[in-house]
Amino acid sequence: MLAAIRRLPRTVWLLGLISLVNDSASDMIYPLVPLYLTSVLMAGPKALGLIEGIAEAMASLLKLAAGVLADRSRKTKSWVVAGYAIAGIARPMIAFASSWFGVLVCRFADRIGKGLRSAPRDAMLMHSVAPDQRGLAFGLHRAMDNAGAVVGPLAAAALLALGMPLRHVLFAAIVPAVIVLLLALAIREPQVERSPNPPRFSWNLREFPPRFRRYLIVLALFMLGNSSNMFLLLRAKELGLGEAQVPMIWALVSLVAALLSTPLSGLSDRFDRRKLIAGGWTIYAALYMAFGLMPAMTWLLWPMFAAYGVFLAATEGAEKALVADMVPRAQAGTAFGWYNLVVGLALLPASLLFGWLWSEASPPIAFAFGSACALAAALLLRFWVGAGEPAPNA
Repeated sequence: MLAAIRRLPRTVWLLGLISLVNDSASDMIYPLVPLYLTSVLMAGPKALGLIEGIAEAMASLLKLAAGVLADRSRKTKSWVVAGYAIAGIARPMIAFASSWFGVLVCRFADRIGKGLRSAPRDAMLMHSVAPDQRGLAFGLHRAMDNAGAVVGPLAAAALLALGMPLRHVLFAAIVPAVIVLLLALAIREPQVERSPNPPRFSWNLREFPPRFRRYLIVLALFMLGNSSNMFLLLRAKELGLGEAQVPMIWALVSLVAALLSTPLSGLSDRFDRRKLIAGGWTIYAALYMAFGLMPAMTWLLWPMFAAYGVFLAATEGAEKALVADMVPRAQAGTAFGWYNLVVGLALLPASLLFGWLWSEASPPIAFAFGSACALAAALLLRFWVGAGEPAPNA
């Protein structure tokens, strides 16, 4: 596998490096937002669910639009550069928010940046590798992304331990944001053959194969139970984890995912990707049930968050590689736009519902709902989403 990794093209490595640095900035902030909301701005789970749901759902519309326009123009670099620039400016501005609404505005701008870059970047990765390298390429990208997510929380934890105020830690994310922008400008536009009659965009997805549409339905079901990861951090804090340990435990998740994403996603190039994804979703279902029922034993949180990293490693790269397997090359941007749209739109009801169940019923009920959705989705993916159909762009 090491030889196969070394053979990956320059574009894959450069996009991976960009994600590494970008996530070091993003994850300096991400684990601290629940703390900032609850301890500084005095907001609760309902506000957290509203912020995350609106930010992701609204920005997901841009992911589809950017993907469609990237397919039409056969240009992806400009979308990637613009997306990283907007997010890099927005994230540190959370430090100046004086209310939860200010945090919402900053998170919304951050997600707009992600919306502009996500589908074009994934299409760029797909166009840069052969079909038998897709799992490996997406896995490496996710591994470097998660490696950056280790650096960010560790840096945040170190700065907090040194006595730096929370607002100053949030603003420090501006430094890696500048580096990301410089690296994005160095990307080369991949060569993509133009189709003389590109398919027209339609909201019913009739231009795509049936199993891709079924895959999106199953993905939507899983995402309905996959609310913001910030609820996991809020649950850990509720069970007794100290503030300085919150970034550390999220760094553990990212470290496990960084170590395992490349080999697990690479494995999906040789076996049925659906089995790997369904296995990851089953791990998620078991973990969510455990998070809801576990007693206040902080030592137990560490192996559970590590197992959550295994779930991420088994699914993040393989899910995108499965999209690439199912759609024509000329429609890659649009297909990844639909994938990201489903993920983002489902997060709004998922986060709102999870926050409501947490507040009005109990955390165990909220986590049980997420577990049930994940298990049902795993079964449908395994037995309903078709296998054996010829890939349209293999």
